[in-house]
Amino acid sequence: MSLGEPTIDPRLLPLLRDDLAAASYTVDGVEDFLGPLAAAALHREQAVPALRVARAALDDATGAASSGRKDPRAVLAGLFLLGLEVRRADHAAALPGVGTDGAARLGLVTAAGNGPDDGVRALLDLRPYAAADAAGPVTWWLASDLGELATGRRLAGDHVLGAGGASITLAQVTMRTPVDRVLDLGTGCGIQALHASRHARSVVGTDISRRALRFAEFNAALDGVSLDLREGSMLDPVAGEQFDLVVSNPPFVITPRGVPGGTSSALPEYEYRDGGRAGDDLVRDLIVNVGDVLAPGGVAQMLGNWEHRRGEPWTERVGAWLEEAGLDGWIIQREVLDPAEYAETWIRDGGTTPEREPGAWAASYEAWLDDFATRDVEAVGFGIVTLRKPAEGHGVSLRRLEEHTGSVRQPLGGHLAASLAAHDWLAARDDATLASSRLAVAPDVTEEHYLTPGAEDPNVVIVRQGDGLGRGIQASTGLAALVGASDGELTVGQLIGAIASLFEVPAGDLAGELLPAVRGLVRDGFLLP
Repeated sequence: MSLGEPTIDPRLLPLLRDDLAAASYTVDGVEDFLGPLAAAALHREQAVPALRVARAALDDATGAASSGRKDPRAVLAGLFLLGLEVRRADHAAALPGVGTDGAARLGLVTAAGNGPDDGVRALLDLRPYAAADAAGPVTWWLASDLGELATGRRLAGDHVLGAGGASITLAQVTMRTPVDRVLDLGTGCGIQALHASRHARSVVGTDISRRALRFAEFNAALDGVSLDLREGSMLDPVAGEQFDLVVSNPPFVITPRGVPGGTSSALPEYEYRDGGRAGDDLVRDLIVNVGDVLAPGGVAQMLGNWEHRRGEPWTERVGAWLEEAGLDGWIIQREVLDPAEYAETWIRDGGTTPEREPGAWAASYEAWLDDFATRDVEAVGFGIVTLRKPAEGHGVSLRRLEEHTGSVRQPLGGHLAASLAAHDWLAARDDATLASSRLAVAPDVTEEHYLTPGAEDPNVVIVRQGDGLGRGIQASTGLAALVGASDGELTVGQLIGAIASLFEVPAGDLAGELLPAVRGLVRDGFLLP
């Protein structure tokens, strides 16, 4: 079992919040204290450099008990991030308002005694959080269970995860258009619900884990946010309701569920990542059913894994889920792992290592490979799912499944929202209407020329965007000329006519070539109406 749960005390939480701010226990403050080397190593889950810095600041390496006031960032980072025991006197000085007794009543720490030299240990992870989403930058503090870095052992099955890489990714790709109601499905520690609270009138967070909801409630109270939190599986707690936005970082990890003759019974299960379904059924079910709680025009954004099965392209398999859902769909596959890589990633994620637990590591590895073999899984994809319920009187108009494994410009949410709006703008215009439109090249677009040495003219022209997905499009000479001349003054048709005259080709033929390409450039944000 995990160590404990936070307790909400309306009198103590404002004192804790003020203490954390006064201690500069922020992302920037902690990184400044640790220095670039230790901070970078800690981001890679390597604690040794940070431990050296913290112990030196706490005078812990020699066991001395100095009476001088310690840097509160050393006390708090050592305690909550690195799992160090700190002196009660140092802890009380770092949190003078809430004090050690108050922190204990909140469930954050346990103290060995009341003396100044008695030890204080963390029961929970409490860390600063800073991120930028499509609505701008934000800073909070988040409580979660202590991780392997602090405990030195594998995670408990009911572990409540903090804001990991997937959580931050989802927060950055979510559209932040102001809306009435948002659902955070599988809220965990509440991070997506906190983000949503900045652009929604009301936010509902659901989770199957009562412990997770307790952490989400604590974090909301600590950070001054009001949330409606409900216990239950998947969409059950909100059946019959409608939302303008659904966000979900669901327990999408594909975990063995009892392989005949296999070893999966030995696998630990983690509530934060294992949905209890075979294969990728949980992600499929969520895609198929989330429309039941979407208001007309409402959007769902989530992360997920899907299996690549032998002889079945992933686009066909996942595309069939979209067909069944009856929703507009845009799926971007960001990463692909082979079965062995996938097994290694998630066994390690739970804190099992071949060095510490060789037997458990091998048994888990076998179970994953056995499970994948039963379904002829060749790889597992990870990506971003964006769904939209068509407005009243409209049918499905968007089907887009693509792979983009390169770097992206975060936060991506604004770009995705603009691309959906551009899709709708294009859907309302036939080619004649598009030709009569005036377009301007986006400010982030650049043009790259590649020439054979000694040649006067380029043989390859790439039009590239610096924002969003950073797409690069190989453009024909005519398309490059049109993009270069798009400044909002002339219509697309006028530009095509001028280019046709310059190249001495029929304008109709050139329009047939360029108008489909122009649609793609508008859709992806290269050209703006």
